[in-house]
Amino acid sequence: MPDSATLNALPCRSVTAEEVAHYQKYGWVKLKRYLDPEILKELMRVAHSRMGEDGDSNPSYGLDQPFFNAEYGAGLHNPPVRALLRGIGRTARDLFGRPVEARYFQDFYAPKLPSSKKTKNAGNGATAFHQDYITFAVDRTGGMTFWIPLEAYGPDQGTMSFINGSHQQGVLGGYHSYGDRDMRDIFPALRDLEESEQMVYEPGDITVHSHLTIHGASKNLSDTPRWAYIVLIQPEDARWNGAPPEAFDTTGLTMNEPFPDDRFPILSLEEEA
Repeated sequence: MPDSATLNALPCRSVTAEEVAHYQKYGWVKLKRYLDPEILKELMRVAHSRMGEDGDSNPSYGLDQPFFNAEYGAGLHNPPVRALLRGIGRTARDLFGRPVEARYFQDFYAPKLPSSKKTKNAGNGATAFHQDYITFAVDRTGGMTFWIPLEAYGPDQGTMSFINGSHQQGVLGGYHSYGDRDMRDIFPALRDLEESEQMVYEPGDITVHSHLTIHGASKNLSDTPRWAYIVLIQPEDARWNGAPPEAFDTTGLTMNEPFPDDRFPILSLEEEA
C-alpha cells in the first residue's frame, strides 16, 4: 500500500479552462495525466482484494448485465482514496457550470471482463449506447461520472466513445427499456451527431462525462479485465425524487430532501488532513 502520508495530499491536478469548456460543450472531457499514477496502485490493490485478479471472483451485486461486473468501492473509508475523492469533488465543482458544491454519490469498481471467457458475473459484453441519468432517481441534472482506468487501455479493451453534445438532448430513457437495441436505434437523430473516437488512456488519464451524455463501448477483446474505478458525483442541491434507484440504498432518505451529509459528503468542501 502506498505511504498514506504521501497520498493524503490531493493525488490529482486541477483542470484547465480549456478542459472545462470542452466538458460544457461536448458533455465529456478527457483529462490527461490527471492522476498521480501511485494512486492507481492502491486502487488496483483494493480491486484485486475485492474481486480477484480475474475481476470475477466477487459475489454477484444483483444486476447481471453485459457492460461490466461491479463491486462497491468504499473509497470514503480508505484515506488515500478519500484524498482522491476530495480532488474529484473540486474538479466537479469546476465542471458544473454553475456555483454549486460537489456531493459524493457512489464509487465502485467496474471491470469489463474478456468477451472470450465464460464469466460468473456477466459483464463481458459490449456496452450499448445509453445515458446514466435515469438510474439515479435524482430530481435534477448536473451529475457526472469520473471514469478512471487502472492501466493503459485502448479500443481492444473495450474503452468508451461519446456522442458529442448529446447532453443537450435532455433525458432520453433508461437502457433497460431498449431490449437488444441501444439509444441510437430509439432516437435515430442521434446518429447525425458526431461520435468521438474510442478512448486511449495512458496511466493517469481519465474521462469525465455528464449523466446526460450518451456513451457506449465495444467488447473487451483482450484476455484480461479492463479495470476501471468509477466515481459518481451529484451537485450538492440534488434531491432523491422518490423512485427506487439501482445505484444506492434509499434507507433513511426523505423524498425531495437533501441527501444526508454523513453518507453523501460534500467532497469539494472537505479539508486536507
